[in-house]
Amino acid sequence: MTSWVTQHSDKGTVFGPQRFGDFASMKEALIARKIDATFMIAPLAMKLAADGVPVKICYLGHRDGSALVVGKDSEIKTFTDLAGKKVAIPSRFSNQNLLMKRMMKQNGMAPDSIQLIETPPPDHAAALASKAVDGYIVGEPHCAKAEIGGYGRVLYFMKDLWPNFISCVLVVRQEVINERPELVQELVNGIAASGKWLDEDRDSGAEHRKQAAVVVGKMFYNQDPALLEYVLTKPLDRVSYTDLKPPKDTFDEIMDLAVETGVIPKRMQFEEYCDTRFAPDLLNVSIPFKDIPMPTEAELAALGKK
Repeated sequence: MTSWVTQHSDKGTVFGPQRFGDFASMKEALIARKIDATFMIAPLAMKLAADGVPVKICYLGHRDGSALVVGKDSEIKTFTDLAGKKVAIPSRFSNQNLLMKRMMKQNGMAPDSIQLIETPPPDHAAALASKAVDGYIVGEPHCAKAEIGGYGRVLYFMKDLWPNFISCVLVVRQEVINERPELVQELVNGIAASGKWLDEDRDSGAEHRKQAAVVVGKMFYNQDPALLEYVLTKPLDRVSYTDLKPPKDTFDEIMDLAVETGVIPKRMQFEEYCDTRFAPDLLNVSIPFKDIPMPTEAELAALGKK
């Protein structure tokens, strides 16, 4: 886990980010300990723990923030209309995959009624635009990209099919948990503070979300800030960043679905793959950066080059 102190603060660790375009390479980097912590799809984290990789889920990345998207002019209006269609999923080890299986079961459909095609998340929108698939289910901002592009529409937000949907989780190597628990606590507290800041004015203008779209889009993801602002505000509850302590009841359901569908080879107890001691009480989480003014365009450009 690479870290350094920022030029803006004389205390506090800034954790060095590394970007991955697919979950397979992220998984291998975590196994090889080229990274010590990452945001990863929940069932994949469970699978790693089941395979003996020393990792634990310590926090959630967000709630909801995924959608099932179909062509803008598609005749698909309901979930059962997807029978016989091709739908892209980010990975068989994703909750999006499990949700599709869950929905097929709830609607009395055979498990193979819909052809699910594993596709790297950045390729989902293009696959729909080229009609290689009839729909896709993935996390943002890939869903909004098709909406803004004018060739896709949201059939369902995950919040409407599986309330408080969990996609990405914070996974930390056990060695770091054992040897540097204070570092893990600092990391989780920072994530919690960021989420609290993003959600605290969500229903009163959402200025924090608009500011985050600019900074994150230009500094970290090389994404159009307008796309990220769309994700964060249309609708405002499209994705949430609080209530991120790993919930045992939901994870038990995910585990049951993963075992039932063969995604995970054996059922594990919650405590075998989750460590919730670092999840803070949000009432006591301070937001150290809330009064920092927005960087200028010149500052953003300079920071983006580092």
